[in-house]
Amino acid sequence: MNQRIDPPVASTTSPSRWRSRVAMLSVPLLVVAAGLWLWFSGLGQVTTDNAYVRVDKLAISSDVTSRVRRVFVAENQPVKRGQVVIELVDTPFRIALAQAEARLADARRQVRGLRNDTGGSAADVAAKREALDFALTEMERQQTLLDRGFATRARLQQAQYAVANARAELNRALSDDAAARTAANGVQDVEQHPLVMTAAAVRDKAAFELARTKLISPANGIATQTSRVLPGQVMVQGVAAFSVMVTDSAYVEANFKETELQDMRVGQRAEVQLDAFPDRVLRGHVDSLGVGTGSEFSVLPAQNATGNWVKVVQRVPVRIKLDGKPPVPLIAGLSAEVKVITK
Repeated sequence: MNQRIDPPVASTTSPSRWRSRVAMLSVPLLVVAAGLWLWFSGLGQVTTDNAYVRVDKLAISSDVTSRVRRVFVAENQPVKRGQVVIELVDTPFRIALAQAEARLADARRQVRGLRNDTGGSAADVAAKREALDFALTEMERQQTLLDRGFATRARLQQAQYAVANARAELNRALSDDAAARTAANGVQDVEQHPLVMTAAAVRDKAAFELARTKLISPANGIATQTSRVLPGQVMVQGVAAFSVMVTDSAYVEANFKETELQDMRVGQRAEVQLDAFPDRVLRGHVDSLGVGTGSEFSVLPAQNATGNWVKVVQRVPVRIKLDGKPPVPLIAGLSAEVKVITK
């Protein structure tokens, strides 16, 4: 009996199907590998794009109220510490200083007169005391003569009246001397007398106000908003005229989530990329951590004691100080991305 033997069947799996299967399996593996790489590379660092360049700003204001005579700076002009930036009209203050000087001179004259009066009253007391001593001696002499029968009682009574009168004159002189010494306040130095010290204080205040008619820059920086000050307008005491952006005071304020601060410490390295200069990486370090979240310092802080409470992740400002002189200009308000190396 003849048996039919079928020829071996060739494999229907082609090389192209194997490649497609390998590709299908490799894509998820690559995705997983990429996720693991990103996860591991993100360990030991935190990043935020909620960051901005900050520059210390000093307000230039006047200590006195007067009209502007001249403005010596223009918008965005560099200024140096101690440089005069605004001059005010000083005529009223010069007059006030002259009046204060005159009052001080008059006070000194009055105190010197009081001291002279004190000397005169002391001499008067000495004279009245001598007169009393003479009257007492005369009364004793009349008493002795009366006892011996050589004088009358009328002469004795006259001597007694002279003693009483001399004693009254002495008391009056002592009272005048005490009043003069009280007026002179017992001060030997004229400049230490209250009248003179009060007048000197008024003079010093007038001199201070005169000096404040020239406004100076308190630091090196760049003048800004100077267009708000024009010659002829009145500068009110305490009201800011313009500002000076302090040179070399720029820093970056990065607002990190509260959940990202666990491993952050002062002194850790940081990298800053400004949106205006994305190809430059600035090196710095953590200078300080904020003592409160941004909401704590807002005008209307959140009130979470109500029933409509929703938990929101808070952000804490972290100050980043740049190392060395930055290669790009740090303009206040520029947006940045900050990465802090925590490990």
